[in-house]
Amino acid sequence: MKQAAVLGAAGFVGRHAARALALAGYDVVGIGHGSWLRDEWREWGLRDWHVADISLETLLTYAGEPEILVQCAGSGSVAFSMTHPAQDFRRSVDSTLAALDFVRLHAPDCRFVLPSSAAVYGSAEQMPITVADRLRPESPYGVHKKIAEDLCRSYARTFGIRAAIVRLFSVYGLGLRKQLLWDACMKLTQGEGRFAGTGEELRDWLEVQDAAALLVAAGERAGPGCPIVNGGTGHAVSVRAIVEGLRQELGVSIDPAFSGDRREGDPIGYQADITEARAWGWSPQRPLTEGLAAYASWFINEAR
Repeated sequence: MKQAAVLGAAGFVGRHAARALALAGYDVVGIGHGSWLRDEWREWGLRDWHVADISLETLLTYAGEPEILVQCAGSGSVAFSMTHPAQDFRRSVDSTLAALDFVRLHAPDCRFVLPSSAAVYGSAEQMPITVADRLRPESPYGVHKKIAEDLCRSYARTFGIRAAIVRLFSVYGLGLRKQLLWDACMKLTQGEGRFAGTGEELRDWLEVQDAAALLVAAGERAGPGCPIVNGGTGHAVSVRAIVEGLRQELGVSIDPAFSGDRREGDPIGYQADITEARAWGWSPQRPLTEGLAAYASWFINEAR
């Protein structure tokens, strides 16, 4: 079978990437941190799971000879980067450098996929945001993602590594126990309706299975030119609309209210131009209304 390695496979995006690769016919090895039972990681498509820091030595020991390596290891939180910038750097940048060097030295035919973030754009001057727009990250998280991208492009240009970058926008889906959807469901079901921000912040919400499918497509398109695509739907929705949609799905009568204060490091608006991703033959499949209904149902039945 074709072999693949997913770094950070216990994470939210990582486990969905592992399953998507397995369904595409790959024999998938996962490396990273996370305590889950064998039956669970097997259900997510992994043939093996290894708990370890991402380093050249670890990859030499466990990664095998992958045809695709997806680098999902690293921090996934702007808020964490604001309070722990050094840790965030190590998680995102050091792990990416180790993975790139592994490919350079020991797996030159491997295709390298880096899930990056819309945070590299910072405050957009216009929307939708294109991959050619200027990068002006406002948080340590965004800065570190940009550095990881720079490393990826450098290794592709200098050493001929076949790479691709996917700038994911607001990924959501069943099982995500953090960020806006989780926090909103927790608050609303506990009778609390006050939220940070203005409520008018715009986000482009991509269901995680669609995100995973795009990462697999990126692996197929990776090359020395290191193509970059945005991972979104092309549509922006306000935070207020998301909270109100969840309120209706949860059957809660409380009226949400917003503090009006902008959160540090949190840009006002994101909307992706997905022209390049569509050119690959990929397109988002799950409407946001359907995704919110499913998330609210999952929260009621399993997460409370």
